[in-house]
Amino acid sequence: MQLLSPAIAFFRAHQLNRQLREIARRVHALPQRSRTQLSVQTLREIGHATRSEFPHLYGTAPEARYLPWGQGTDAGYERARSDNPEVAMRGIALWLAVAYHETKHSPQDRLLPQHRQVLQLVNELKRLHRPVADPVKDWMNAGATA
Repeated sequence: MQLLSPAIAFFRAHQLNRQLREIARRVHALPQRSRTQLSVQTLREIGHATRSEFPHLYGTAPEARYLPWGQGTDAGYERARSDNPEVAMRGIALWLAVAYHETKHSPQDRLLPQHRQVLQLVNELKRLHRPVADPVKDWMNAGATA
């Protein structure tokens, strides 16, 4: 198994890197409003994955739990390539959430560059996510300055 693990990690790093380039291209091609919506969806998916028993297997069927990696990134990648914009955005959010958790605490050093790239893309989206303004609080603050 010690000989097989590096080979599996090499293949997985290559696969995630290829998918990540496509995901990043699709994210950057989205209009600003869609990226803001994607930001909310991505943060929500990461939260859902965090609350699951195995976050890196989020989006994977229970019977496929013992595969070398989950099916969430593949499902998200296929959805991200959809012609339907809503399905594509949900796929991107799923892919980012699963890839984030899969690479986060990976014992394989080969997956660290992918984790940094996923984290960079998630941070770009996170910066777009601003809390919705409270009109009452804004009104009260505007009255205090007058």
